[in-house]
Amino acid sequence: MLSITTKSVAETLALGRKIAPYLKKGDVIVLLGDLGAGKTLFVSGLLDFYNKKDEACSPTFTIVNEYDLKSDLKLFHFDVYRLESSDEFLAIGGDEFFEKGISVIEWGNRIADVLPKDALFINIEKSPDDINQRVFSFSSSGDKFNNLLKEVNLKWKF
Repeated sequence: MLSITTKSVAETLALGRKIAPYLKKGDVIVLLGDLGAGKTLFVSGLLDFYNKKDEACSPTFTIVNEYDLKSDLKLFHFDVYRLESSDEFLAIGGDEFFEKGISVIEWGNRIADVLPKDALFINIEKSPDDINQRVFSFSSSGDKFNNLLKEVNLKWKF
């Protein structure tokens, strides 16, 4: 498990930019945290790495937003908060996106039973004392992301 604290919007964006180059087609990232924790802001940081500034918006009502990162790579940004079950996710073909690009799923714990064996989980907690501070706790359900976590930990500096 890796834990990183960001102290501003800029640092949260920077964290996303640091992680983005390690992600590849087929990776699934599950974002957990209360409303307003910074899940979509973190996705903005991922997109910033690919010069897609200010493009991330929460897919709360559309379920998924698709972003072209480069000619052979897409990012699928899901928000499954409004889904009643993983059956609804499967009914829209959500699982078919997993191998087509990088999938980032807000509230992914709601569809835990259909997530791939290897997924990166990022829990984001707001600080009760500082409205800008966030604690990002990283864990993975398989070995796939162990090297990513080590590299990000080693290179994490502001």
